[in-house]
Parts: sequence; C-alpha cells; structure tokens
Amino acid sequence: PKGGKSTRRSSTSIDDEGEPGDPATKVPGKKTMLGALQWAFQDEEGVSEELLEKYADHARLLLETNKTLNLTAIQSPKEVAAKHYLDCWRVTRLVPMIAKRLLDLGTGAGFPGIPIALAEPNCSVILVDSTRKKVDFLQMCIDKLQIPNARAVWARAEDHLAEEKVDIVMARAVSSVRENVRTVRKVRQTFQDFVMLKGKSWSREVRAAERETERLGFHLDTVWEHELPDEMGARAILVYRAPGGAGY
Repeated sequence: PKGGKSTRRSSTSIDDEGEPGDPATKVPGKKTMLGALQWAFQDEEGVSEELLEKYADHARLLLETNKTLNLTAIQSPKEVAAKHYLDCWRVTRLVPMIAKRLLDLGTGAGFPGIPIALAEPNCSVILVDSTRKKVDFLQMCIDKLQIPNARAVWARAEDHLAEEKVDIVMARAVSSVRENVRTVRKVRQTFQDFVMLKGKSWSREVRAAERETERLGFHLDTVWEHELPDEMGARAILVYRAPGGAGY
C-alpha cells in the first residue's frame, strides 16, 4: 500500500521547528571544556591545541543552544569531549579526506561533519539536515567559528545528492545500516563511499542489512573498532563502497 512509505524516518521529511531543548543544560566555561577535550585526546597524535580550542568553542555553542533546541542528551564535559569530538575525529585517521567532498547525512548538531571540517581544512563538508532550526544553528557555528570548508543545507539528503555529487556520505546516529542505505537508494550512484559511525551492536546491524546492501550494490570494505576512554563505550567505523565507487 502507498501509505506504508510515510513511516520512513531519518532525513526524509522537511521540518521547521525541531524538538524543544533542555533549559537545565549547563554550559561549562571555556577552560573546563578545553580541559575535558585535552583529557579525551591525551593519547592521540597530531592533534593541535588550536583544534581543541575550536572544538571547545563549538561544544559551548552546542550546549548553550541545547537549552532551547534539542541537540544532545550528552552534557557532561568529559562525555561531550569523548563521545562527540573524539569519536568523530577518529574517522579522519581511517578515511582519506584530502580534496574530498563529504556529505553529512542528518547531521543534527553537526556530528561528524563539524569536527571533521575543523580537523581537515583541505576537504569540503556539506552539513545536511531536514530540520530548519538545526541548520540555522549549524550556520551560526560556521560563521562564529569561521569554518570556510563547511556549509549547512536545509534539505533531505537524498534530494541534495540528486543535485550534487560527492565523494563520501557520512551518517552518525541517524538510523540502522539497512535504513541508511535505503534512504540513499535512488542516488547511490552519486558517491563513492558510505561511512557510518556505529556503537557496539554494529555487527548485528551489518548482518541484518546484508540482503539490502547486496541488493543495492553496497559492499562492506572496512571496519575499524575502537574504544572511547574511561569505559565510555565501544565504537566502530564502517566503510561501505557505494555503487558510484565501483572501479573508482
């Protein structure tokens, strides 16, 4: 029946408002937030103090806006540092991004797109979300943090991909592997790789999506498992080669 498609979620409908935020959100001072980021990144190589300062500025904008617009349930500085910024930054260690065009599908508060754009100035990041207020927040971040290689777009990701080719599509905390590939099924020839940031149940999702990914021509190319500090959880980065990347 035709009515069955209306239940599809992620980036498939356009929305002006967004969910109300949490007025009790506490915004840490810059020094506190920077200290939490230094703690989260202490074992990583090649991370500049300048980058961590920009992450701290974005985190404070995120938590301030979270009072009125629901952007994150994670609010303690150390958890924000590890679960948002470290988790997203680690993608830049696995996926080559120099001179690449990335689309962050259903970016929400800007993850993973903003941490990647700040860490990799030689790539171009398109932050796509279907909620207007979130896109307005992202544009404010781009302007205040002066991120020349990022832009925010209010659209359904699949509609935007129909108009503009990219190298890599990324998704974090949007939907299951199966639903993510279904979302882009009509535009799967327009990009080379689909990178998904997942939690500890990633292997179950991959198995559940096997039939769908095979049918649509996506092939699991790389899985990188990693742990967040202080037992904050297991994570995985999945890289699917998309039909548009065949023979690339």
